Amino acid sequence: MEPEPITGSCLRRLAEDVAAVSDRYAERHGIDRTDTWYLLKLQEEVGELTQAYLARAGQARDKGLTAAQRDEAYRAELADVLCHVLLLARRDGVDLLAEVERKWLSRLPGRAG
Repeated sequence: MEPEPITGSCLRRLAEDVAAVSDRYAERHGIDRTDTWYLLKLQEEVGELTQAYLARAGQARDKGLTAAQRDEAYRAELADVLCHVLLLARRDGVDLLAEVERKWLSRLPGRAG
């Protein structure tokens, strides 16, 4: 069974929902989200993903977490990275679905590219 395709409206809705959560968080904590903040925050989240991956793979301290907790932390950090990519793209007006189509999906067998 093929996965259901991601539509532009689905991705836009996800980005809007993520932005709403981020807006509330920034307001609550007095964070000034400058252009630089969006990129640096993404970099921070990629670092946290790397840390969670290494712990999950047994290549870093487990910090007393069980294997299940390390898996959960890894999944959560993947979500954080995705959400911060969405925030950055939304901030800069990038149509991610169009860019994925152009850069990746156009190379699928049977597609011109």
